[in-house]
Amino acid sequence: MKKITLACLLIFSFQLLSAQERATRKDTLQGGLRPERTCFDVLHYDLNIKINPDERTVAGYNDIRFKVVSATSKIQLDLFENMQVDSIIFNSKKLNYKREFGAVFIDFPAQLTINSEQSLRFYYSGKPIIARNAPWDGGFVFTKDSQGKNWVGVACQGTGASLWYPVKDSQSDEPDFGATIKVAVPNGLMDVSNGRLTGSEDLKNGYTRWDWEVKNPINTYSINVSIGDYVHIHDNYKGLDLDYYVLRDNEAKARKHFEEVKSMMECFQSKFGPYPFAEDGYKLVETPYLGMEHQSAVAYGNHYLQGYLGTDRTRTGIGLTFDYITIHESGHEWFGNNITSKDSADMWIHEGFTTYSESVYVECQQGYEKGQHYINGLKRNVDNDRPIIGPYGVNKEGSGDMYDKGALFLNTLRHVVNNDVKWWKMFLKYSQTFHNKIIDNDTVIAFFNAEFGMNLTPVFDQYLKHTAIPNLELRISKGKLEYRWKVDENKFAMPVDVNIKGKKTRIYPTTNWTTSKFKIDSLQDVEALTNDFYINVN
Repeated sequence: MKKITLACLLIFSFQLLSAQERATRKDTLQGGLRPERTCFDVLHYDLNIKINPDERTVAGYNDIRFKVVSATSKIQLDLFENMQVDSIIFNSKKLNYKREFGAVFIDFPAQLTINSEQSLRFYYSGKPIIARNAPWDGGFVFTKDSQGKNWVGVACQGTGASLWYPVKDSQSDEPDFGATIKVAVPNGLMDVSNGRLTGSEDLKNGYTRWDWEVKNPINTYSINVSIGDYVHIHDNYKGLDLDYYVLRDNEAKARKHFEEVKSMMECFQSKFGPYPFAEDGYKLVETPYLGMEHQSAVAYGNHYLQGYLGTDRTRTGIGLTFDYITIHESGHEWFGNNITSKDSADMWIHEGFTTYSESVYVECQQGYEKGQHYINGLKRNVDNDRPIIGPYGVNKEGSGDMYDKGALFLNTLRHVVNNDVKWWKMFLKYSQTFHNKIIDNDTVIAFFNAEFGMNLTPVFDQYLKHTAIPNLELRISKGKLEYRWKVDENKFAMPVDVNIKGKKTRIYPTTNWTTSKFKIDSLQDVEALTNDFYINVN
């Protein structure tokens, strides 16, 4: 009996190991940069599809134009396993392909020449996965509006754009010359996608096709469809087109509510530079899920409430003075869409900077003290459970602390600089230096090291690659104040401001005890400015 039990355990362990290996292979295929991916650079997507909301189906094709970077006869595109590959056409002939999980390995009849431009048409169809809790899980949302008309949206960040269309599903490559998105939907409904509307056509089969064009590079999870009985509201801010597509019943409240966009644009453009996608315009599109930063077509589902669904994430009261979704998701136009992380492991480049933009907006509207009060209210949301930086090459993000802890880290850097004129000049330069660029964490660190004129690498590593925030240790020795940092990074050194007997003073701790010149009788005479620096004090 013991032998049978042991055998069963061995079989179970083998099955468990196989499942883990299978998941790892799947994740690597989606998140990794194999030669079949790096051998080509996408130039343009031309998506032409039909969506049937009643049957919950998608069918059509994607014309993919690309440049050959290294000679190859095989490339990898991606489409979720539950979706059907109907055919892949190249030079009027069908290509052979092999599927492995969500990867589609495509064989060409001959080697493709370096620097040549090629194009293929990928026909597909199927029922895409349905999101259970969009946008937190990827998939489509099929629902009805208050009048009983179909209302459809999709969110796929993290899960992957290939859940609903064939694509090179990697943040490392955006189509250099943008995309066209042509979506046929039942008559009486409208599709709103990225960029500008170039026209619509009644197909005489009960469907109308809506044609959209994006001129800028765009990350693949941003390419989007929103379908509903939409009313179009047009506005303008200093020459920038502002377009809002809202459900018919909500037109009046939307006109009033979205006035906030103008003050946001005023603030963000002053701090981060011009709106990055003026050629494609700015849009808010009402969606049946909370929101998502779809480039030039920001998804909005906050029900025209202040705060986050009517709540304040900071519990300061300040979070109820603006619409969280409008401000946060629009902030992504600069950080996430304009500047994109190469790997999802570095998503703090999107979320940390964008969460910081919330406090920037508060500061623009209500002043420095309110902005600082708001950002310090984010501390209550930080778990310090896992590193912010995730594992590379497997389509995995790090801790959700990338949002609030990432923002608090940037606020810390601001006070390390200790010169707001320099800080905002630096922040603007960051946004402009990496305009429409795909970067990684090392690039961010190198930029700020150069701008600060000091080695901040251990500081970045402590906040991003470890769970614990820096701990400032204080003690009295022979009547004098001594201090050091207790951290994971051995070379960590960061200046910090303290009040000593009520006088603001900057000290320069390292990981070794330093004896200062300050004579004190009690540690109660020392107060670290923890609202300016996200640290613990012991």
